[in-house]
Amino acid sequence: MRLLGMALAVGFLSTGTASAEPTASERGKAKLESKAYIPAFWPRGAYDLAWKQWGVAEKPKDYATAFNDRYGLHPAPYKNDGLPMGLRSAPYLALVKGMGLDCMMCHGGSILGKSYVGLGNSSLDIHTLFEDLYVAGNIPAKLPFTFTQTRGTNEAGAFSVYLLGYRNDDLSLREDFRDLGLHDDSCEDVPAWWLLKKKKTMYYVGATDARSVRSIMQFMMHPLTLRKDFERAEADFGDIQEYLVNIEPPKYPFAIDRKLADRGRELFSDNCAKCHGTYGEHATYPNKVIPIDEIGTDRKRFENIGLKFGEAYATSWFSRESPPKPIRPTTGYQAPPLDGIWATAPYFHNGSVPTLDGVLNSKARPKVFTRTFRTNEEDYDAVRVGWKVREVPPASATVSAYDRRKIYDTTQPGRGNGGHDYGDHLTADERRAVIEYLKTL
Repeated sequence: MRLLGMALAVGFLSTGTASAEPTASERGKAKLESKAYIPAFWPRGAYDLAWKQWGVAEKPKDYATAFNDRYGLHPAPYKNDGLPMGLRSAPYLALVKGMGLDCMMCHGGSILGKSYVGLGNSSLDIHTLFEDLYVAGNIPAKLPFTFTQTRGTNEAGAFSVYLLGYRNDDLSLREDFRDLGLHDDSCEDVPAWWLLKKKKTMYYVGATDARSVRSIMQFMMHPLTLRKDFERAEADFGDIQEYLVNIEPPKYPFAIDRKLADRGRELFSDNCAKCHGTYGEHATYPNKVIPIDEIGTDRKRFENIGLKFGEAYATSWFSRESPPKPIRPTTGYQAPPLDGIWATAPYFHNGSVPTLDGVLNSKARPKVFTRTFRTNEEDYDAVRVGWKVREVPPASATVSAYDRRKIYDTTQPGRGNGGHDYGDHLTADERRAVIEYLKTL
């Protein structure tokens, strides 16, 4: 193959034919998968020593798999220096190889054992990852808030609120910390990147222009990132955004009852399309924000990022794009497109409903549950469409924080699974038909 490639290259050169320039989307993909945009948090050796925090006597033989299982990470489908998606080799100290984070920590997921860039990571325990790697790297750091209340969700909004509190409007570092209304109980599920292509506004409350390049750069607010670093990276993120809006969802891999799906399409059109759009050759998406009192789902994410942060963000470098793309207050949660919905369990903005069957039948939603947090075929429920779970009692006070995060307790703040009861009036057969149709999207 190498000889063939060399021969082709020589042939192009000899005829004077130049290879096509990469598109913005192709450039963005290459940059996203290869460049480090923030400095390292840990020395690279922390990866190899993390197992000493697991309560085991010796390093597991299949260490990469054991590491990924511990923290809910997945193999990288691109060259990544032997690290899983989400971790990235990055500058640390002089002569010391370092390791940091990238976007795929949260936006690199797995379904049926296959890794996908742009699929939300519904297995991640980022809090335990930081804690263990700090100890393994001999770094005396204490996390400033809870990064993960329940495994598979994270406090993405809290990261932005906290980190912007250390920045002036021009993103230079402040000497004093501004509390912009930090809350760490939103329990955010990670939406799929491929949904961005249809959206005019993004994030769960629909407050941000979906074509804002600077908004997707908020994760760069590492304490050692300088203002000039943001400015240098902006063009790259323009390309990265172009890649994000060109990602396609994976197709449902199992058999579909087409006759049942056709019946489901009719029911979907009558009951769901006004908020979630239509699909097929003449697809539409209304980009609707549903008032919080109408949708009735957990209010924490809606309430937790408030006026203080909004005002600080509105006067910051992030809002000074050209043309301007200001954030705006909204009244509730944005009803998302449903492309690839079969792959994006669990459901709702807080991941409180493990299957589509539960989305369409509020009485079928488990109250306290856990799952394997693996993503193989045996972990997937192809009938209810989502993750297989088992109901368990609430965690006792003696359960470790690591194990407690494996239990999703819908009675806890930010984790309510009520609301969105629009499918309750359907019969069981009608719900099965709608689910069959959703597999086709």
